[in-house]
Amino acid sequence: MKYKHIFFDLDHTLWDFEANSFEVLEELYHEHNLESRGVASFTVFHEHFTVHNDKLWDRFRKGFINRNELRVKRFRVTLLDFKIGDEKLADALSVQFLERLPFKTNLFPHTKDVLEYLAAKNYPIHLITNGFEETQLQKIRNSGIDHFFTHIITSESAGTLKPKKEIFDFAIAKAVATTETSIMIGDALDIDVLGAYNAGIDQVHFNPLLLAPKIDLKPTYSIQSLHELKGIL
Repeated sequence: MKYKHIFFDLDHTLWDFEANSFEVLEELYHEHNLESRGVASFTVFHEHFTVHNDKLWDRFRKGFINRNELRVKRFRVTLLDFKIGDEKLADALSVQFLERLPFKTNLFPHTKDVLEYLAAKNYPIHLITNGFEETQLQKIRNSGIDHFFTHIITSESAGTLKPKKEIFDFAIAKAVATTETSIMIGDALDIDVLGAYNAGIDQVHFNPLLLAPKIDLKPTYSIQSLHELKGIL
């Protein structure tokens, strides 16, 4: 058996960020009666937030903004799209979004089944995530999957973010693993797969929607369903 340590990404790979954030944003849209403030529909609000959130996460990963700027700015700029310059409202949305998000428990299909399969085969399973430490810990606890993981490596604990090689080096050292016998599973070709590739670790690109690649990189394996991991591991 070539692989001895399994490293997973969390958001968009095991924990369904899109489904969970959709639920929280819909609650907040109605509770704050954003329609009365000029946001015509929740669909439009969600679309604008998603665009800004993705852009700001990219800036955060590249070191252009810090985590507090990311947390608040994504709501401020979303509201400004609708000519709402209400910083108090943006701050409230930011706080409530982060308070509620970790309590949502939507996982990708086959997540628990695959984790149970890997655990039964005695693989040490770890997480490497760019998410905020306490938020990520709450997500896996509330989703009932925390007991599967031996080590949880966050960008906060590592002091660096994916796709930088350093976070993968940190994770390998913490797990007392080797690059040759480790494999990384994640959804982002330009973050999870590229970072693992640069660190000398084999990769599984999880691409359920068959999205076009952002970069020219051929991963070790590509899967559309987590269930396919059983054929690799």
